[in-house]
Amino acid sequence: MVIREEPDREAPGGAPGGVPAGDKPRAAVVRDALGVGVAVGLSGFAFGVTAAGSGVSTLQACVLSLLVFTGASQFALVGALAAGGNPFTAAAGAFFLGTRNAFYGLRLSQLLALPKGVRPLAAHWVIDETTAVALAQPDRKSARLGFTVTGLSLYVLWNLTTLLGALGAEAIGDTRAWGLDAAGPAVFLALLAPMLKTGTERAVAGLALVLGLGLLPVLPAGVPVLIAALAAPIVLWMKGRRS
Repeated sequence: MVIREEPDREAPGGAPGGVPAGDKPRAAVVRDALGVGVAVGLSGFAFGVTAAGSGVSTLQACVLSLLVFTGASQFALVGALAAGGNPFTAAAGAFFLGTRNAFYGLRLSQLLALPKGVRPLAAHWVIDETTAVALAQPDRKSARLGFTVTGLSLYVLWNLTTLLGALGAEAIGDTRAWGLDAAGPAVFLALLAPMLKTGTERAVAGLALVLGLGLLPVLPAGVPVLIAALAAPIVLWMKGRRS
């Protein structure tokens, strides 16, 4: 006897497999989104302090948080400047590090399916944290809610704590002694690590780590980040040759 399996049907709310869109309570989505937004948003204080210690003015630090709004790139920029790197090289490294958000946007555009009028505004909130929360939801409605709450709470807190950190940098003293410049990259790695599920992804991350850290002592600040970006095409090329 042949048993025919019924294909997964999409529920009215957009959830695959017949799971109702309201299966995950709104309160749970908001709680999870706020948890991420508040936890990461508070690290904006570390960015403000680090930026001030790198010679970046309070106004410049706040403008970076308002307009760039991607922590890893911001920390990479001020870190390279603090190490004496060329401003153009530092900016290039931060730019290439931020290009990952464009790939997030391709996935989120399909998942969220937002109206055209709000897409330019929503694009500014496409970062690691909002993407992680949105992709963790079981349906489109929950994904939109999670994306919005995470983006709003994180944007407000990140900019507020950036200002507080930049203003309070003098009271803290030597920022390098506190190790606050490692807070942003640490948060980024904590979010990235669980997403490395395949061997290819782990190989890219491992090679990027080796290139970045290995070249750090011999190349100007900001350049190792650019070189580490070659990890992805190198691994994909090697994988293609094996297949």
